[in-house]
Amino acid sequence: MKKVLTVIISAIAFGLIAGLVMVGVSVFSTKLGIMNNNAIVNSIENATSDNSINTTATKSIIKKSRPNNNVNYYDDLSDLISDVMPTVVSITNMQKFTQNGYSIFGYRVQPQEYEAPASGSGVIVGMTDEQVIILTNNHVVQQSTSLSVTFNESKTYDAAIKGTDSSKDLAIISVSKKDIDPEILHDIKVSNIGNSDNIKVGEHVVAIGNALGIGQSVTYGIISAKDREIDEIGNSSKLIQTDAAINPGNSGGALLNLRGELIGINVAKSSGNAIEGMGYAIPINVAADVIETMSKRRDRETIPESEQGQLGITARNIDAQTAESLDMPEGIYVFKISDDSPAKNSELREKDIIISFDDQTVKTVSELQDLLRYTRAGQEVSIKVKRLDGGSYIEKEFKVKLAKKTVTETKKTEDNQQNQNNPQNNNGNYYDPFEDFDDIFRNFGRFGW
Repeated sequence: MKKVLTVIISAIAFGLIAGLVMVGVSVFSTKLGIMNNNAIVNSIENATSDNSINTTATKSIIKKSRPNNNVNYYDDLSDLISDVMPTVVSITNMQKFTQNGYSIFGYRVQPQEYEAPASGSGVIVGMTDEQVIILTNNHVVQQSTSLSVTFNESKTYDAAIKGTDSSKDLAIISVSKKDIDPEILHDIKVSNIGNSDNIKVGEHVVAIGNALGIGQSVTYGIISAKDREIDEIGNSSKLIQTDAAINPGNSGGALLNLRGELIGINVAKSSGNAIEGMGYAIPINVAADVIETMSKRRDRETIPESEQGQLGITARNIDAQTAESLDMPEGIYVFKISDDSPAKNSELREKDIIISFDDQTVKTVSELQDLLRYTRAGQEVSIKVKRLDGGSYIEKEFKVKLAKKTVTETKKTEDNQQNQNNPQNNNGNYYDPFEDFDDIFRNFGRFGW
């Protein structure tokens, strides 16, 4: 009996001790859990208390996005931005616009030209002994009557266009180093060019540009998609899509990865009530040849009209819609060559479609006219065309020596431009610039179109 009682008492004691231990463990673990939860809450509060992109949460995302620890990523976005901001510039210009109007009878009236200020961005991609070389969008500088660049949001200097490529919507401009204050010149940087072929969907990116024309600003996001073709942009390149905000004025600005490398040039955004977070950039690899070739060109110099060269053609635009519907190349359709003109004495033919002038891509008559403003009479330029031959278009390139534009020829050019925008010419007869397209349609008939 005594032994049984001893066993019972021992069992009770063991149960009490075990129970106390379990209670202790439970209390301790509960307290530990509360401490850990508090740490989590504090971490969230710290991450959300500051709306800037330099947060603990952001840093952790950046670290997780690293493919390996040997790559030189920035741990802090503010450091990245501080380093790359001097590579991005603001661009301001006065652009020439043409407004077409209609009479009360529905006829077009003579177009009115006017100038308006415009703004954009650019990225410093090189420096020579004499110049700072800047990459931007063609649409930022096209039809500009004056152009200026602001470095580090401080001082503004006159700039010049070196070359453009409308098919890629890219342009190279320059600022003379002798015009830049030494302290400003000391602070500006050349962008570190990346490899846009290596980008990945989901990779974090930073966009910098002169948003709304009020100064440089930074947006942050990811690469949403690659190789996007956007008809509205009219760009032949496959674009990078990002949800980093791209706003008016960002055009020509930088899209950078978290190594601070330039991987794209911001070009446009999709807009609408049902659209959000769809911005686009031109891959920097697409711009490589533009940077290489255009940087070596001389700055465009505005030439007095009396000294400008002229081709002696009447032409019309073949836009993307017309090109698609008629299965023709996009470009400048030559439907008339004037007698005794440089074009008449060259390999250029009527019905040719001009796609390049002086080694620069052109798609519209206005772009060609803009280039002629910087080309002197007597200068020999290369012209590239698409020519219909045996049912298909072949590419041909040849040289043309421009002639001096006389007063009569200047007036003829103005009349031709007016006639393209007005159904009636000076004789009161209906003017159809596509009248000789009948031959093309007959050719299409032979080919089964």
